[in-house]
Amino acid sequence: MNMKKAVVGFLAAAVLLTGCLYMNVKAPFDTDLSKTVLGQKVGKASSQSVLWLAAWGDAGTAAAAKDGNITTVNHMDREVFSVLFGLYTKTTTVVYGD
Repeated sequence: MNMKKAVVGFLAAAVLLTGCLYMNVKAPFDTDLSKTVLGQKVGKASSQSVLWLAAWGDAGTAAAAKDGNITTVNHMDREVFSVLFGLYTKTTTVVYGD
């Protein structure tokens, strides 16, 4: 019986804490991916935070477009990297266009 409780407890913790120790996710902002045209240029802009107390950077669309010298944005992605429940987090906006 103790073994069964331990297994159930482990599985519950694994489900509830998924992505809490390490997370590196890339997701699109577009909803209709079958018609997405990326373009010739790519630009990135990031913001970071540490200890949930200090944050810096500009992860905005305008900053990413400026980084890639893009005047027309065709598509955007979001990248999120997080360690230890968000102890360190980096969020990046990636824009594609011409």
